Amino acid sequence: MKSITISTTIEIYDSLVELPEEVIKLMNTAVEAREKAYAPYSKFHVGAAILLDNNEVISGSNQENASYPSGLCAERTAIYYAGATYPEAIIKRIAISATSVNHAVTTPIPPCGACRQAIAEYEIKQNEPIEIYFMGESGKVAKSNSLKDLLPLAFDKSYL
Repeated sequence: MKSITISTTIEIYDSLVELPEEVIKLMNTAVEAREKAYAPYSKFHVGAAILLDNNEVISGSNQENASYPSGLCAERTAIYYAGATYPEAIIKRIAISATSVNHAVTTPIPPCGACRQAIAEYEIKQNEPIEIYFMGESGKVAKSNSLKDLLPLAFDKSYL
């Protein structure tokens, strides 16, 4: 038997104001997108904003459905729209913000597993890391330099 050790590094900022201006702007776009979420069941609103290498910014929000598997997360709403609209563009950075109608969300909320896999597909396709910033409605902000920090054993086309 052989053991492997997997380590990852996530940067934590005490608040949004510690980040570069361009990241604050992108996160503010994610917050605006969050306000457009359709989440009557979970009451959990998520917004995502994506910066492309052509300087276009794409945003998305979670969209729920009474048939739960039919809904879509903010991250995938934005990333699939970016891929459909600008198929040759490189995704440079994603900002994600989440809040709840039921309670304050003050800890960074990372992408769910399905969103991590969707982001992995684009990071692998473009062969360039995607910075991921995530936060609640306020408080600390987490930064991952690559999806590989959040999903180190990603499934990709090499397994097919």
